[in-house]
Amino acid sequence: MQRVISQSLKPALGKCSCQRGQQGFTLLEMLLAVAAIAVIAGIGIPIYQSLQVRNDIDIAATTIAQGARRAQLLSQASQIDSIWGIRVQSGSITLFRGATYATRDATFDELSSLPGTITPSGVQEIVFAKFSGDPQATGAMTLTSNSNEIRTITLNKKGMVNY
Repeated sequence: MQRVISQSLKPALGKCSCQRGQQGFTLLEMLLAVAAIAVIAGIGIPIYQSLQVRNDIDIAATTIAQGARRAQLLSQASQIDSIWGIRVQSGSITLFRGATYATRDATFDELSSLPGTITPSGVQEIVFAKFSGDPQATGAMTLTSNSNEIRTITLNKKGMVNY
């Protein structure tokens, strides 16, 4: 008897006794998903851009400070019997060998890039004395980004770099 009941409950081959609903996403669900992604991107992109600018200016300040320290060490060591300096201008940072940037020996230049979104101002060329490593010019260099982020790098009379 049990066998007869279980067989009668089985549907015939090829026929389904229950109807299945359509599977997939509706247009409304797709529009809501796209709108949610657009809102998240609209909030995230400006935050990412401001963090990128802040990172660029921090890296530029660190690169300038390290370049100044390297020029000072090369001058103190009297590397290649010469004095060394650093020049910062829009788009580049140059570590050079010579008394001035204009009279430098360009074969010894070490270039680093400065993002175009950063504008340097203040002291732009620092040359260090041979053996003592004292800078010929002291003062502050200011880096300003296009979003008004500012970093100041100062150099005192003993050659100490603060940023």
